[in-house]
Amino acid sequence: MTLKDLIDKLLGRQPSSASTAKQRLQLVLAHDRSDLNPELLEQMRREILEVVARYVEIDVEGGDVSLETEDRVTALVANLPIRATVNRPT
Repeated sequence: MTLKDLIDKLLGRQPSSASTAKQRLQLVLAHDRSDLNPELLEQMRREILEVVARYVEIDVEGGDVSLETEDRVTALVANLPIRATVNRPT
């Protein structure tokens, strides 16, 4: 998510259809380039959420784990809103 996307989200602005289409195309390209099937990506998402939830309380519904491609580089991006830290005994 770019700074502009964040500002637009905070101000309640709707993204343009071209922007939405571009993001969807980037997602499709990222999936194709990564050679990950949807089941494996979903398993990775669940495991990432489980590990992060050990350390902080996260908003699972508000979170997103996705593949993003920029300049021919594909990245796994986890955007997980943190509600609170988890008090763990030492």
